[in-house]
Amino acid sequence: MKSKTFWGLGLVAIAAMALGGIHPASAAKITMRLAENQPENNPVSVAMHHFAKLVKEKTNGEIEVSVYTAAQLGQEPETIEQAQLGAIEFARVNSVVVGNVVKEVGVFTLPYVFRDIDHKFKVLDGKIGKEVDAALEKQGLVNLGYMEAGTRSFYTIKGKQIKSLSDLKGKKIRVQPAPISIQMVKLLGATPTPMNYGEVYSALETGVIDGAENDYVSYVTSGHFEVAPFFTEDNHLSPPAMLLMSKDKLDSLSKEHRTAVLAAGMEAAIFERDLMVKGNEEAKKKAIAAGVVITTIDNAPFRKAVNEIYATFPDYADMLKRIESVK
Repeated sequence: MKSKTFWGLGLVAIAAMALGGIHPASAAKITMRLAENQPENNPVSVAMHHFAKLVKEKTNGEIEVSVYTAAQLGQEPETIEQAQLGAIEFARVNSVVVGNVVKEVGVFTLPYVFRDIDHKFKVLDGKIGKEVDAALEKQGLVNLGYMEAGTRSFYTIKGKQIKSLSDLKGKKIRVQPAPISIQMVKLLGATPTPMNYGEVYSALETGVIDGAENDYVSYVTSGHFEVAPFFTEDNHLSPPAMLLMSKDKLDSLSKEHRTAVLAAGMEAAIFERDLMVKGNEEAKKKAIAAGVVITTIDNAPFRKAVNEIYATFPDYADMLKRIESVK
């Protein structure tokens, strides 16, 4: 009699599932991984945790995003490839490195391409940005949002201070492993030294390189100011950061989940932009308090020195004209 009772209860449970009362499949939680190369205290890392929170809220807890900061899942070139292959779901990366994979992105990484931050995001959030997004999707990547990565300038170790263009001559400067960054530093008279981000601190400390280039936030949160206490504001690059998702992984989600993830990505990008602007202001104050010597220079000679880089990349000629025309 007892076995019949249990059998009857089993039939009731199965019937309830069929009628929509219980959904064992939908109850299964989806866990995703996000790769971030910056430390926890960097504004982009804070924004990525915010993104994870938004995804959880918008999917009623059905999707959880685990954020791995400080390059735990690899450096940017590696995590881009992992996202393309679907080994991880998300990679927050700088557009300079993405330009190695999708050439259309490279136009955003040319020196002095944006007039200011307002111009930058009018371009990125507009038609031009959407065209580049389409090129990314052909390579298996979906851009969830363009973010602010600060404006990059040079910083150097003791005895290697840069006060003018001539001071760059012969100096070994770490650059991101990308053709545009390498060519730019060559034109400025320095020796470009491609190197992954995680290797820069020790290279500066030991004198393997004379300097590097980045925004104030990365300069401070990485601790580079401790070993390279001279910062020269030439503002040569302002490439956006990007939150990329594996297209295969996005396509595998339900329509509701896809909508939620895309919305969370854009919200997190907007959140990050404001956070990064404020973060750079605070980081500069911290650098000054730590004794960093900041030199503000006229960058007109720098602009002139890199002018021929645009002819080096003729594929960008039309896009550059369109970017310039954005008001």
